[in-house]
Amino acid sequence: MAEETVLPIPNLALPQNLFVLSTPSLGHLHDKARTDLLAGIRADEMGPWYKNILSSNTTLGLADDAALLGELEVRNTEELGKLDERLEEARKREGETEISEALKARANYLTRIGDKDKALEAQTLALDKTPGLGSRIDIVLTIVRIGFFFADNALITAYMQKAEKLIDEGGDWDRRNRLKVYTALHLISIRQFKPAADLFLDALSTFTATELISFNDLVAMAVISGTLTLSRPDLKKRVISAPEVNQVVPELPVLAELYKNLYESHYDKFFKALATLEQTILLPSRILNPHARHYLREMRILAYTQLLESYRSLTLTSLSAAFGVGEGFVDR
Repeated sequence: MAEETVLPIPNLALPQNLFVLSTPSLGHLHDKARTDLLAGIRADEMGPWYKNILSSNTTLGLADDAALLGELEVRNTEELGKLDERLEEARKREGETEISEALKARANYLTRIGDKDKALEAQTLALDKTPGLGSRIDIVLTIVRIGFFFADNALITAYMQKAEKLIDEGGDWDRRNRLKVYTALHLISIRQFKPAADLFLDALSTFTATELISFNDLVAMAVISGTLTLSRPDLKKRVISAPEVNQVVPELPVLAELYKNLYESHYDKFFKALATLEQTILLPSRILNPHARHYLREMRILAYTQLLESYRSLTLTSLSAAFGVGEGFVDR
């Protein structure tokens, strides 16, 4: 197991809330997203990030709450002052271990409050001064999460490579498994569904990366990518029969409707599930939204191909009837 508790910083639910709030077509989700966003900003004392989103997003319906911003900035100044004092004391009177711990505490606070540039500078300094391999891997993965938080693909890619190198030098079982999930999330974010599916599905039984993604979201990503890319035998074995999937689908029934109706060739129900998936999971997801149209098209092709493999000769009329859609929809 990992030597230290992995802190869920920065809070990756917050850019998801911000994405929803920034998307006019998701207006029915705006009230909850706004409430959750402001609650998260308060909880993590995110003065720098709050100031940034107020200045760069003028149509979010967020009140320019000067009192809240002032309150957060006071807390940030006080806490950073304490952390700086602790670091100075460690440098004067204590050893390398205490200095490393003080550097990590300061870096983690800057990460928590969403000050990207200062957090990266502080995490890099902590990385340079931290001797233990496990702790170094944790710092690198924290920097990857900063990349996910700010949608900085260059940062994600660079530090994913660094994490892989460090883990190859002797990373433990837990960190290896967490890296699988980080890699899978990055792959699905760049439309690499097949390798993402393999990693998501491999991680189901060993999942610990709650600092990055919830278990329900992990299962959803695994099902969405796996249903598109797995062969029928593998879909049955790795998705339909997976106990981890069956544990979650009662909370997300559209997932079961998707893969079961595809597998059982109930194409009219499959298309209804696909439409529901689009509206309830794909479009509201910061990660999946950019790929929704591509995913829907590929899933339609998969279903058409599966049916055509079963029947050598089909008219457009019978094909559209099987799918429960109009002939024009099939022919597009």
